[in-house]
Amino acid sequence: MKLIPNLSNILNAKLSDTNNFTEVSVTLFNWQYQNNDIYRRYVDLIGVNPKEIFELSQIPFLPVEFFKNHKVVSQDFDYQTFFTSSSTSGTGVSTHFVKNLQEYFDTTDFCFSEFMGDYRNFCHLALLPSYMEREGSSLISMIAHFNQHSFYEMGGFYLNEFEELKSVLLKNEKMKIPTILWGVSFALLDFAEFFSNKLQHTIVIETGGMKGRRREVTRSEMYKVLQNGFGKSNIASEYGMTEMMSQCYSSSDGIYSPPSHVRVFGREINDPLSFVKTGRNKALNIIDLANIHSCAFLALSDIGNINKDGTFEVLGRLDLSDVRGCNLMVK
Repeated sequence: MKLIPNLSNILNAKLSDTNNFTEVSVTLFNWQYQNNDIYRRYVDLIGVNPKEIFELSQIPFLPVEFFKNHKVVSQDFDYQTFFTSSSTSGTGVSTHFVKNLQEYFDTTDFCFSEFMGDYRNFCHLALLPSYMEREGSSLISMIAHFNQHSFYEMGGFYLNEFEELKSVLLKNEKMKIPTILWGVSFALLDFAEFFSNKLQHTIVIETGGMKGRRREVTRSEMYKVLQNGFGKSNIASEYGMTEMMSQCYSSSDGIYSPPSHVRVFGREINDPLSFVKTGRNKALNIIDLANIHSCAFLALSDIGNINKDGTFEVLGRLDLSDVRGCNLMVK
């Protein structure tokens, strides 16, 4: 079912079928090898022959660090916008050039719909101070898009206006308006301690990250504080990054489900070219087929557990100083 690299074709393909996913992935790999200079040079440098790629396990994964030092694009194009990462780790900023912003929105709509349905049916409230304090955040663009087309007009962004946010949440609760409270971890923790009310018609989605604002805590510790502050038994979570067009979601316990056009695999921490389908404490590799115009095959800097059903959890960041044998072209 060889599809040309077209977002509509990819999102509408029956990619839950492993054979279909493999065929589309191999087709996109060959197209990106031919049209992405950085990816082609990387594949050549690690000695992979593209003519011998037939399975997912044979496809090379490009380290995401390349987005910090190179323009990772498939074909040269006039980009409509670009997204940048934060630099809290002190290792530089990643830049993802987006050819068509509407394609990003179409992807976010699709990912969200596979998790909980039509985004327009929710009022979206966002407590994302660290993202609002800089430019180029893909998360801010996504939620602004959700708010623009939501059936409810009271959605918005909050920096540290806890009283105002509390008032809107309680008003929505009283009117039984389905609401989503998006928040970066440190801000949600602060707000949960301030809020201390039970939310029945609101879903809380944490987007990760202390960003140096609070001491790091375990996920279970964080969820306990959020559950107590919001009166919720489950705290949802969103997993995305600057280098990806797509997002994965968790309904509880930090176990993420990827959308049908995304697959997560692993590699051994000290063997960057290895490939493992499942396992614990593995460095994460991800195939995001919506990354048509950049690179769909990414070696991430996160460590996690990959389950047999395709779900995964993130345990922390990889200490790049411990990685050996994969520094080609990164600098």
